[in-house]
Amino acid sequence: MSIYVGNLSYEVEEEDLKRVFAEYGNVKRVQMPVDRETGRPRGFAFVEMEAETEETAAIEALDGAEWMGRSLKVNKAKPKSDSGSFGGGNRRNEGGGGGGYNRRF
Repeated sequence: MSIYVGNLSYEVEEEDLKRVFAEYGNVKRVQMPVDRETGRPRGFAFVEMEAETEETAAIEALDGAEWMGRSLKVNKAKPKSDSGSFGGGNRRNEGGGGGGYNRRF
């Protein structure tokens, strides 16, 4: 399981997150996505901890907490979906999936 941490200050670094989450258990990994074009942090991160009980404790304690002038959003991370950002679905089905727009001729 992974924890989603949103509404982070752009000043936060991985070590800062490790320190905060270490209060609730052993932190296995912290991932902070950056913008491809600018290289700047995107304002959210994913934290993995050793045990689910530790993750639950961290979520309960930190969701809504103010840190570095921002109210944190902390919850279970949702699995990454395989579908793209446009409409669609299973392309193998006959007639399935729209393109997310109306075609007009």
